[in-house]
Amino acid sequence: MKIEKLVPAYKDYIWGGEKLKEKYGKQTTLSPCAESWELSFHKDGLTRLNNGKTLLESVTGQDLGENAEKFPFFPMLIKFIDAKQNLSMQVHPSDEYALKHENSFGKTEMWYIAEAEQGAGIYLGFNREVTKDEFERAIKEQRLTELLNFYEVKAGDCYFIPSGTIHAIGAGCLICEIQQNSNLTYRVYDYGRKDKNGNERELHIDKALCVTDLHKFEPVHFEDGILGQSEYFTVQKYEVKKELTLNATKQSFQCVICVKGNGYIDGEKMRLGDAYFVPANYGEYSITGNVEIIVAKV
Repeated sequence: MKIEKLVPAYKDYIWGGEKLKEKYGKQTTLSPCAESWELSFHKDGLTRLNNGKTLLESVTGQDLGENAEKFPFFPMLIKFIDAKQNLSMQVHPSDEYALKHENSFGKTEMWYIAEAEQGAGIYLGFNREVTKDEFERAIKEQRLTELLNFYEVKAGDCYFIPSGTIHAIGAGCLICEIQQNSNLTYRVYDYGRKDKNGNERELHIDKALCVTDLHKFEPVHFEDGILGQSEYFTVQKYEVKKELTLNATKQSFQCVICVKGNGYIDGEKMRLGDAYFVPANYGEYSITGNVEIIVAKV
């Protein structure tokens, strides 16, 4: 199998903007274009290969690699998120809870900040130890943000978010999210917004109370150039000035995402926002140009 440019699936959630189309070259008639699912085997948004017809989920076996094959499902999902408005305050369950109650896997994720408007930021975890009663009361009284950390962000920042961590993406953030292959979200506050049919979007407060980690949040940091690492993904960033040689081994495919600049991947033009699937055991391949990429693998 050759290196394939990926054709994403798109989402038009009400909080989204138009940057993914206007700046990142995403081709869709959806408006707003809130998310582009760049690498997805998930039924809610299946990625295609560059011919536009073949689904990424048709890729199996040795092209995925030994590490991916040990899972009973494809482990990873990668997307761009353009937040023109604040996203809901939300939390994702652990595998243990999700498998027991939702017939799904949970969701650990990480955010790479591709760009951010002045003053934009994220809410992430509690700023102190809280009780379940305090958490519930703050939700009902619409003052949950008083209990949360707010981080003003800039391009190049990265945040690792274990399952059970309360969080929200703020308006003005454009994020590349690498996550477990799950679309399971429990919303606890959504600013009273209404969907296309005029109905307030569903909240999942009872479930969120069961799964949210109530401890003070402690940021997770990684070493050796790794942005994020879990059982399901390892992500590294590379700043290329002229040329970089990478190697896809039999252990895992690699997904290369261009987050700044323009360049080439094995001689093929690579632009801001492009994502490529490099099959496992492909061997060495080159990135050239003045470009920043993040590379995800299992």
